[in-house]
Formats: sequence, structure tokens, C-alpha cells
Amino acid sequence: MEYVYAALLLHKLGKEVNEANLTSVVKASGAEVNDAQVKALVAALADVNIDEAVKAAPVAVAAAAAPAEVAGEAKKEEAPKDEGKTEEAAMEGLSSLFG
Repeated sequence: MEYVYAALLLHKLGKEVNEANLTSVVKASGAEVNDAQVKALVAALADVNIDEAVKAAPVAVAAAAAPAEVAGEAKKEEAPKDEGKTEEAAMEGLSSLFG
């Protein structure tokens, strides 16, 4: 993950995302550098428009948040069903526990 963060930092600062710069940032963070991972990330990002990838990321997050909101609404709809019980019915259930 530190390699991706380093690439994003370099991009944000307007620096070229290359092996030397990426290695320098990862070393500066205190992490050990794996040259194979650095080379793989640089190769993977060669044809990627980082600005477009970053802009697309919030859309995926918002889409993932939508089902959670729908589930929250479903729970809200279920709550009134429990309110339909009367106090008397609740007491009958309680008295059956204690005989």
C-alpha cells in the first residue's frame, strides 16, 4: 500500500512517477523498499491517467454506501411493528415466564 500512496504523493506534487522517485519516497517513509514491487507499480501505472482514476474512486465509494443507507431505511420501517404491542400483552408474556 505504501507504494500506491507514494505514487499518489508524487503525482500530487507534480513529480514523475518513476522507479527512482518512488523508491526515494518509500525510503523516506521508513519502509523497506522491494524493488520488484516498485518496478511492477511503475509498469502498471504507465498507461493510467491518475487524475481520472482518482476522480472515479469516489463514485465507487458512494455506490457502496448506498446499500447501507437502504438497509438503514429497512430497519427504520421494521421498528413500528414492535410498537404495535400493547402494554397489557407485554405483561401477559412477562407473567407467563414467572408462573
